[in-house]
Amino acid sequence: MEVNQVDFGQEFIGEMKSIGENCDELKKQYDACFNTWFAEKFLKGKTDDSVCAPIFKIYQQCVKDAMRDQQIEFKEIDSDHLGSDKEFKKPTPS
Repeated sequence: MEVNQVDFGQEFIGEMKSIGENCDELKKQYDACFNTWFAEKFLKGKTDDSVCAPIFKIYQQCVKDAMRDQQIEFKEIDSDHLGSDKEFKKPTPS
């Protein structure tokens, strides 16, 4: 997976591409929305993140399609782990 470098002053922060090349632009749009929401809303105590939900749903479907195209199984993608017993379950040795 290719990483682009983004210049923030003298530091460079890697910008990870999406799993599917056709999802890269959607990822950039979602990342921009999320970063704006985080800085301007969340850090000021406003936790309603619905502003980014529409672009997230489109991006998520694009990622699922890309995973399917690349024959990557995603049976666990819709499964919630945080706050469940699965969160603390140790992985089985391979």
